[in-house]
Amino acid sequence: MTAFLGIETSLTGRRWIGPDPDTARLAEALSQRADLPPPLAHVLARRGVTPEEAQGFLAPALRDLMPDPRHLKDMDAAAARVVAALDRGERIAIFADYDVDGGSSAALLIDWLRSMGRPATLYIPDRIDEGYGPNEPAMAALARDHDLIVCVDCGTLSHGPIAAAQGADVIVLDHHLAGADLPACVAVVNPNRQDEDGSLGHLCAAGVVFLLLVELNRRLREAGRRGPDLISMLDLVALATVADVAPLTGLNRAFVRQGLKVMARRTRPGLVALGDVARLDRPPTSYHLGYVLGPRVNAGGRIGAADLGARLLATTDPTEAAQLAKRLDDLNTDRREIEGRVREAALAQAEARGTEAALAWAADDGWHPGVVGIVASRLKEAVNRPAVVIGFDGDAGKGSGRSVTGVDLGAAIQRLAAEGLIEKGGGHKMAAGLSLSRAQLEPAMARLTELMAKQGAGDRGPADLRLDGLLMPAACTVELIERLEEAGPFGASAPAPRFALPGLRIRHTRPVGQGHLKLTLSDGTMTLDAIWFDAAAKGAEAALQAHSGRPLHVAGRIEVNHWNGRQTVQLRLEDAAWAE
Repeated sequence: MTAFLGIETSLTGRRWIGPDPDTARLAEALSQRADLPPPLAHVLARRGVTPEEAQGFLAPALRDLMPDPRHLKDMDAAAARVVAALDRGERIAIFADYDVDGGSSAALLIDWLRSMGRPATLYIPDRIDEGYGPNEPAMAALARDHDLIVCVDCGTLSHGPIAAAQGADVIVLDHHLAGADLPACVAVVNPNRQDEDGSLGHLCAAGVVFLLLVELNRRLREAGRRGPDLISMLDLVALATVADVAPLTGLNRAFVRQGLKVMARRTRPGLVALGDVARLDRPPTSYHLGYVLGPRVNAGGRIGAADLGARLLATTDPTEAAQLAKRLDDLNTDRREIEGRVREAALAQAEARGTEAALAWAADDGWHPGVVGIVASRLKEAVNRPAVVIGFDGDAGKGSGRSVTGVDLGAAIQRLAAEGLIEKGGGHKMAAGLSLSRAQLEPAMARLTELMAKQGAGDRGPADLRLDGLLMPAACTVELIERLEEAGPFGASAPAPRFALPGLRIRHTRPVGQGHLKLTLSDGTMTLDAIWFDAAAKGAEAALQAHSGRPLHVAGRIEVNHWNGRQTVQLRLEDAAWAE
């Protein structure tokens, strides 16, 4: 395919890819037959939406996309056991993972049970002392005081710990990749079981929990009883879906769209307090879930008390919510400082090792296990390769990996465990965790590099920049941005609209913050404000400041900038290339 605007190598080393002829024709049909603005038509065409599907895509109805929860194996058994626990007044414990998905899943169950008059014990393991997932001492202790333990966002591979829960029944609600054998318990509800058809494999754990709640409400209705309002709980499903980087397509997209509407009503004390402490002054978007709220909920599990996030999401007390939100905000500030130090060291180590292999990895003593996942994500973004970052405490190493589209990291990590090259590990396609000894490090990373290469990870150069088409400054209006938002929410598997603005000249540049650059661009008739975050680190700041009046093509996303009660259009730059 010919490079868009002829840009083979941009200022960031990328090739620009525009709409192919078939996509351009579909966009034209969408514009004419569905009466859509051409930029919006191009966005829908890139998603493969036809003119007949356009209206349903822009206004998806959750009821049209909801599957029958009983499509998932063991759902009947799980729902029957929870209803029996309610009827018998049994003691229920919830064992959850320490991330946003785990905390949201736990809060969903706590919400539902509380509305039915049943309290639940929350247990979240300490990341450092206990590690991920159920462990034998914790499960045995919970079993002594509870009749039913529900494991959320964990448990699929926890055969030993679940067996240790003597005297209690166990239900697993999870989405991580399963092995050939499942733990012996009442139910393992997981769309990524090997005997599932995979049609719901894109759900995060909170999505799985929500389907259980739908089935529980159905059973209550059949018995002449009334369950709680589930739509009001979609704020938690939306938060978990975005924060867990689940693909925002199909049912997930509908979950997040509806959940954002619920969140805008500011009815959940924990999310209200968290938005306030983060100075969020407008209804949240998927960006805020992933980059503003999500990291703060995660902060407790990363470097503080593991249960803070789940407690915040589940509380009904505004005073407690404000206190928890403040603690999480402070921890998030600490987390950023720790992450910065580890990120700098990991990038330097990976670059010294060379970034042409199919896997980028780094490991060292003292790297906090609560930030290695974030650093792996940053490393992956820097080199466009799967990345693994491992921190050692003595001989014990705990690591986390992040993958790129089309490369299944979770399955590869599970294979390492099966081959005895690591102590344990698992996850899903885009993210995984592992534990290993110091002696296992080099052999495990060599084998993982080999497995990544077999999936084509080593064939990647700088990621192409895919663009939805051309825009001129005069077309960049608040009204157009509002129309483009109808195609959202944007995130994993649903990239935000990106356009090229050709032949502009720089009127003004000004460095701001730490390595960012503000610009004023013009086509000779209209001007447009722009900002390029991390322009210095991407090697663009110096080139743009020395522009000498040369025309350039720019690429990025148009967004509404809110400041002092005013709304203005701003271009968030992602790349640029000289036009001559």
